[in-house]
Amino acid sequence: MFDLVIRNATLPDGRQGQDIAVSADTIIAVEPGIDAEAGRVIDAGGLLVSPPFVDPHFHMDATLSLGLPRMNVSGTLLEGIALWGELRPTLTVDALVERAVRYCDLAVSKGLLAIRSHVDVSDPALVTVEAMLEVRRQVAPYLDLQLVAFPQDGYYRGPGIVEALERALDMGVEIVGGIPHFERTMGEGTASVEALCRIAADRGLRVDMHCDETDDPLSRHVETLAAQTIRFGLQGRVAGSHLTSMHSMDNYYVSKLLPLIAEAQMAAIPNPLINMMLQGRHDTYPKRRGLTRIPQMMEMGITVGLGQDCVMDPWYSMGTGDLLDVAHMAVHATQMGSMADKRALFDAVTVNSARIMGLEGYGLDVGCKADMVLLQARDPAEAIRLRPNRLAVIRRGRVVAETAPETSRLALDGRPQVVNPAEYAPRHGI
Repeated sequence: MFDLVIRNATLPDGRQGQDIAVSADTIIAVEPGIDAEAGRVIDAGGLLVSPPFVDPHFHMDATLSLGLPRMNVSGTLLEGIALWGELRPTLTVDALVERAVRYCDLAVSKGLLAIRSHVDVSDPALVTVEAMLEVRRQVAPYLDLQLVAFPQDGYYRGPGIVEALERALDMGVEIVGGIPHFERTMGEGTASVEALCRIAADRGLRVDMHCDETDDPLSRHVETLAAQTIRFGLQGRVAGSHLTSMHSMDNYYVSKLLPLIAEAQMAAIPNPLINMMLQGRHDTYPKRRGLTRIPQMMEMGITVGLGQDCVMDPWYSMGTGDLLDVAHMAVHATQMGSMADKRALFDAVTVNSARIMGLEGYGLDVGCKADMVLLQARDPAEAIRLRPNRLAVIRRGRVVAETAPETSRLALDGRPQVVNPAEYAPRHGI
């Protein structure tokens, strides 16, 4: 007798007709034709069951604040930062918690059950930290939330930020962040990378830095980050987020840089929606995409996880909390259109990001935590194409969100009465 059995599922690796049996909060069996009773049975009908979506880069302290204190008229990164600087003195713990928890409701409905959020520590009052720690506590039963101590204004640019970052870590924030390209000089940026990696090494923590989020090909702090990762023995614990300057770098330099990143076992976290919106702002035409070199990184064996970054905040007026929107944009922006490419990008919003975050018990293997999503799609490529409804979202063996299948009724002579988008998947062995 199991607590839950999902029957006739297709798995991301292509296996079809699989049953998934769950007892308590753990996957007990994954195989065809499990002959057992269960407290609840879900017929997947041949549709895709995936591990939950994972967002390795987000700003939960700013989410859903669009229009406060005013709109970003230029749509640029710098105006967004200026707007956040205006909003920050007015923030309260209650308002921050309310917006963030409300966003988590949306995330869960999209099958997004793990998020890494950067928390601004530029204000020594640390209202944002206090609020996000409370959010982490509230959502723990249904969402894994990691917090990054992020000096939005620059580690060395403002009074008290160095001390505030240390206090944020003392309060329970578990990852060291940075933004070296936003320091006043390249030298200070380099110094900040070394200082922050030293802190992480001393405390035994992970590192996740906004790095080279610019069109300037001479912004090369990722090289320093990789070198300091090796110097401090942080291999496998460091991620560089954005890395957009790499889109503008010359190929010879990148041919040296990517092997260094691979040697450091660094992960890369591009954010396709935001990078496409904010980069190339000084270009007329030709106009750069501004997205880092995802295909080349994947070819080098570098772990790439795709982030949402923002949803309706001073930097980005769009966003749905759906990581498949992120993967969908990545397909277009990187021209990764083959079936293998789309499978790789599906991994970038699931298993790769889980690896970056160090999530334990993640996946659909026996013994993993019973966290999964039933999608109205036939396979990962179709999931990215359709960005389909999440028919069931399961957390620790319990269904925490359900959405009815998307169908349309037609009134056309001689044509079907019902159209189901999932039934348009290719049937000819692609």
